[in-house]
Amino acid sequence: MNTLKQGACCALIAAVLAGTAVAAPCSRPMVAVSAIEAGAPLTLDAVLAEVRNASPEVRKAALETRARQADADQAGRWLNPSIGLELENFSGSGPLAGFDQTETTFSIAQTFQLGGKRSKRQRAARASAALATAECNAILRETELEAVTLFYELDAAAQLVRLADQSAELADTLSETVGKRVDAGAAAPPELSRAKADAAALRAVAAQTRGDMESLRYDLSALWGSADPVFEAPVQPMTAPADPGPANLGQHPAIKVAEAGIVARQAEQDLARAQGIPDLTLSAGMRQFEQTGDTAFLLGVSVPVPLFDRNRDATRAAGYRTDAGRADRAAVEARLLASQRASVAQVRAAQERLALLENDALPSARAAYEASVQGYAAGKFDLTSTLDARKGLIESGVAVIDAARALNTENMRLRSLIGAPPFNGDIQ
Repeated sequence: MNTLKQGACCALIAAVLAGTAVAAPCSRPMVAVSAIEAGAPLTLDAVLAEVRNASPEVRKAALETRARQADADQAGRWLNPSIGLELENFSGSGPLAGFDQTETTFSIAQTFQLGGKRSKRQRAARASAALATAECNAILRETELEAVTLFYELDAAAQLVRLADQSAELADTLSETVGKRVDAGAAAPPELSRAKADAAALRAVAAQTRGDMESLRYDLSALWGSADPVFEAPVQPMTAPADPGPANLGQHPAIKVAEAGIVARQAEQDLARAQGIPDLTLSAGMRQFEQTGDTAFLLGVSVPVPLFDRNRDATRAAGYRTDAGRADRAAVEARLLASQRASVAQVRAAQERLALLENDALPSARAAYEASVQGYAAGKFDLTSTLDARKGLIESGVAVIDAARALNTENMRLRSLIGAPPFNGDIQ
C-alpha cells in the first residue's frame, strides 16, 4: 500500500470511529445505574437510557469491540528474540569420548519482518476493531428501535385497558337501563340476561387486555436484561412526534458497517500481499572450544526462499472479499433508501388514517351510541341496535388507539433510518 492509500485507509477508519462517537455504549463501559424509577410510569427517555446502559446484546458487542482493540495492540508487538544453546562433539567414540572435544555455542536470533508486515498487521487489526464498533452501533440502533416499538405497543395496551374498563362500565350502565325497562314491563326478561352476558364478556376482554399489557412489560424489560419490570405502563396520551427532518442515510449504522467492512478487507489484502515477502533472521553468538579453551564469535543470516508459496492466493481471496464489501455497501444503501421512502409513505398514510378516525369516525360513533341509549330508554330502539352502536363505538376507540400506535411506530422507524432524535444519541 502506498502512502496515499495508507492515508485514505486511516481516514476511513477514523471516519467510522468518529461517526459512532455519539453511541457511547460501544466505546466506553456501560453504566450500572438504572434509569428506570420503580413504581413510576415508564417514559420513552427512560427506555432508551436503559437500553443504552444495560442491554445485554449491546454489552456483548461492546466487549467484542474492546477485545479487538486489544488484539490491535497485540498485533503491533515485535517478535520475541530466540536464545539457543548447542553442545557438539561430546560422548562419542575415540577422541570424541567424554567432553574434551566439546564445542559449546550460545546464540541469540531475531527475526525482522520485512514489507511492513507489523504495521500492516496492526492496521488490519485496527480496521477490524473499527468494524466491531460499527457492528455494535448497528446492534444498538436495532435494539433501540425494538425498545421504542415495544414502548408504543405498551402505551397502546394501557389505553386499551382503560378503554376496556370504560366499555365494561358502559355495559353495566346499559344493564341497569335494561333492568328498569324489564321491571316496568317495557322489555322482555331475556333482554336483561343478554345485557348482563354482554357486560360479562366485556369484563373478560378487559382482563385479557390487562394480561396482554403485562406480557409487554416483561418483553420490554427483557431488552435490558431484567426479568422484573418495576415500572408502570405509560400514562401520557399518544401523540404523533414532530417531523423528523432531513434524511441522512450516510450516517446509518448499517452503512458504517459496510464501509468499515471495506476498510477491513482492504487492510487484510495489503497484509496478505506483505506476507508474501520473506522475513530476515539475524543471529549472533559465541562458541567455546573445550580442547583449546579458545572462543569465537558467530554471525548468521537466514531468509526463506519463496519458491513454492508467495501468498498470492490469499492476496487474491482478500481482493475478492474487498470487491464483495463494495457490492454490499451499494446494496445496503439502496435497501435503506427504499426503506426510508416506504416509511415516509407509511407515515403519511398513518397520519391521514388517524385524522379520519379521530375527527370523523370516533365522534360519529359516540354520537350514535348516545342517541341509541336514549332511544332505547324511551322505547324507540331495540336492544340489538343499541348493542351494535356500542360495538361500533368500542371498535372506533380501538381503531384510534391502533392508528396512533402505528403512526408513532412508523415515525420512529423513519427516525431510526435517517438518524433523527432520539436515535442520534440525544433524548428529547
